Amino acid sequence: MKRFKQFVSEVDASREELNDDCWDGYTAVGMKMKNGRKVPNCVLKDDIKEDWSDAKYKNPEGGLTRAGVMAYRRQNPGSKLQTAVTTKPSKLKPGSKAANRRKSFCARMSGMKRKLTSAKTANDPDSRINKSLRKWNC
Repeated sequence: MKRFKQFVSEVDASREELNDDCWDGYTAVGMKMKNGRKVPNCVLKDDIKEDWSDAKYKNPEGGLTRAGVMAYRRQNPGSKLQTAVTTKPSKLKPGSKAANRRKSFCARMSGMKRKLTSAKTANDPDSRINKSLRKWNC
């Protein structure tokens, strides 16, 4: 049992050392798998300050732009955020991944619109929630 505890403490110590393995100007943001072992996810320090919710990443027609989605994914490693499904529902094959994503999004956001917004926001055509629902063809 002593050998096992010693081994575990050595592994924990080596993990802490991995966090210091980033180059100058980079910082470790979590860990990632590389060649079957965990290594630090080194990200440029400038990218961490980047805020995906800035106006430059918002699409004027609703939702995030592709650059906004990429900024979000850089800030949140492991995220699977994707851009909107803008294809018309009549053009989507029923049961396809895109159709299911669209259906799920519309169900979730329509409920949010009813319960979590004021009457003024719900009726405003320029509110972010209404713009996104239009973009997704809900």
